Amino acid sequence: MARAFLFVLDSFGIGGAPDAKAFGDEGSNTFAHIVERCAAGEADKEGLRQGPLLVPNMSSLGLFHAANIASTFPVSSRAPAPVGLWGAAEETSKGKDTPSGHWEIAGVPVAFDWGYFPQTVPTFPETLIADTVRLAQLPGILGNKHASGTDVIEELGEEHIRTGMPIFYTSTDSVVQIAAHEKHFGLERLYKLCETVRELVDPLNIGRVIARPFIGEAKETFERTGNRRDYSVPPPEATLLDRLTDAGRMVIAIGKIGDIYAHKGVGQVRKANGNMALFDETLVAMDDAQDGDLVFTNFVDFDMLYGHRRDVAGYAAALEAFDMRLPEAIAKLRPGDLMILTADHGCDPTYQGTDHTRERVPVLCYGPDLPKGSFGVRPTFADIGETVAAHLGVAPGLHGKSFLKGTGERSSDA
Repeated sequence: MARAFLFVLDSFGIGGAPDAKAFGDEGSNTFAHIVERCAAGEADKEGLRQGPLLVPNMSSLGLFHAANIASTFPVSSRAPAPVGLWGAAEETSKGKDTPSGHWEIAGVPVAFDWGYFPQTVPTFPETLIADTVRLAQLPGILGNKHASGTDVIEELGEEHIRTGMPIFYTSTDSVVQIAAHEKHFGLERLYKLCETVRELVDPLNIGRVIARPFIGEAKETFERTGNRRDYSVPPPEATLLDRLTDAGRMVIAIGKIGDIYAHKGVGQVRKANGNMALFDETLVAMDDAQDGDLVFTNFVDFDMLYGHRRDVAGYAAALEAFDMRLPEAIAKLRPGDLMILTADHGCDPTYQGTDHTRERVPVLCYGPDLPKGSFGVRPTFADIGETVAAHLGVAPGLHGKSFLKGTGERSSDA
């Protein structure tokens, strides 16, 4: 029996989504535009990084080749022939958010429309806030608008400490985010507040309520901590994780994976703060994984720290740091193992606004026994989960097909 390792580089899109225009994201391409800016010297930052983007290990797995077949904005490269299976996938879910992307990766596309909050101030329904204040015994709330998480904490953090009012904000995703100080408001109190709001927004079909704790005593020193917690609605049907758990396999969820799936189908949850700490935890989990198990990691920094903040240099440096550590994971693969690198959506740091971008994603596969070749552009992220299911020998789902059999070029409309 084999093992599987599924690594999501949160927001690492490669452009080319056929429905990008419908999402207001036409021309977005996270990877290509980072490569372009780096080549032009526009992602140089003293003490951080310099020059062209250097990701030789992901390149050897087929990253540049996948980008070239996925996008109308091809990434030119002298990349060597990939050493494993490679391709791209496009999303069929109706959102470009974290739950939609991850659920579809695990075999369950989101066929319904999420609820969203309008671009108004205030943005949240009056009854929602009134019920929240009453049930949580709050003096009131701050924010109540669309905002960047770091900006809104800088703007309102001092008033929050002074008044005890938590900061409520949202984005173009289906989400309520609540920021509060870990010491002055209390971390457990913040979690309890988010649980209350989770129940209140269920009738509105809101995907997530996110606790955003921070520390510091003034706007110059405020800093979000690693104690974020996502309160998600459960997927509408059994995912790959459920099928593995039902078959007696262990699903080890690293980072925010457990939260994304509302802890359904998850055997172990291992938290860490930051991509490198997440990588460390992943390596430990790879040692712990037994035959038939899945290690599933979300590397959140790409999206949270760099994509949303439109930080090209930071995103490029994070990709290079991740790439440098890939050989450590590859060295832990045993005969029969399968490792897949992919993403859940895009977040082009050169694009307008601060939100996710609708893009295709890379799907880079490697294992000691895996053949080399391309499976082209897959018509749904669900093919990723079904490939893991086939590899681990569990029952197939309803929405995707494994690409382990056959490696000929295939486009999404073939």
